[in-house]
Amino acid sequence: MQKKIIALVLLAVGIALFIWGYNMTQSIGEEVRETLTGTFSDKATWLMIGGGALGLIGILQLAFGKK
Repeated sequence: MQKKIIALVLLAVGIALFIWGYNMTQSIGEEVRETLTGTFSDKATWLMIGGGALGLIGILQLAFGKK
């Protein structure tokens, strides 16, 4: 039961970090930066990568973790 709770927390934190990173990319400053440089800021990129990784770990733990 405790492993399932940890997996759900990882999934929730991963989703929250991904959404936070995505919202950063939609700001005016990020839009200008992307227009000029072609990339997002490092912080927004790492938030989305980290959030995606944590979410994936949470999903895999829920689907294939020992019961």
